[in-house]
Amino acid sequence: QVPLVESGGGLVQPGGSLRLSCAASGWLFSRSVMGWYRQAPGKLRDLVAQITSGDSTNYADSVKGRFTISRDNTKNTMFLQMDDLRPEDTAVYYCRCILGVSDYWGQGTQVTVSS
Repeated sequence: QVPLVESGGGLVQPGGSLRLSCAASGWLFSRSVMGWYRQAPGKLRDLVAQITSGDSTNYADSVKGRFTISRDNTKNTMFLQMDDLRPEDTAVYYCRCILGVSDYWGQGTQVTVSS
């Protein structure tokens, strides 16, 4: 099992920013598809943003223009810069790594947007 460890969550006021990180242990990180997902209470886990090994990205419509996904293959780390946060962004955020038939998830980090 390859661990993924998220960090950077917390409480922020509406309009604020947070930067999430997902650190992976050494393996073929640069060849993997990485993604951020979120799950709010009582709702399904949804894709927020995804980045391929070639750095192509896609975003959920609800976060386009506010969130930016990136990766640093030299540090085996993926990031999610979240700006202009809204109360509806409140959720547990999970990182995911897909490499071939292997599929790994982190433990999640809580993001709460509230005044």
